[in-house]
Amino acid sequence: MWEQKEVRELKVGRYVNIDDEPCKILSISTSKPGKHGSAKASIDAASIFTGAKKTLSAPVSSKVQVPMIDKRKGQVLSIMGDEVQLMDLETFETFNMAINPDHEGELVEGGEIMYMVAMGRQRLM
Repeated sequence: MWEQKEVRELKVGRYVNIDDEPCKILSISTSKPGKHGSAKASIDAASIFTGAKKTLSAPVSSKVQVPMIDKRKGQVLSIMGDEVQLMDLETFETFNMAINPDHEGELVEGGEIMYMVAMGRQRLM
């Protein structure tokens, strides 16, 4: 799920789709409008799933996709190697999720953890 916004409405720390990948905006720089054109924005962002750096250059009046990020809370049911089994504390749905290589928090069976869902993909926070 995503919504459309103009580039001028984006802010640092928010999210934007670049190449069908939800990314967190790291910096935005804009140029002044020229004699024959409109102002342009250059957006540096990092993918929330892979961490890859991405750049978007577009006029400030153009429309871009902004992903709907859903932050949820889950309970750790079991840990199996590099996967964790979670139960969503709102819907009580159980599912398996890969543990991020850069995940800092300690996972404990029975403990609670935050995770995000964006564009049909999930990631531990």
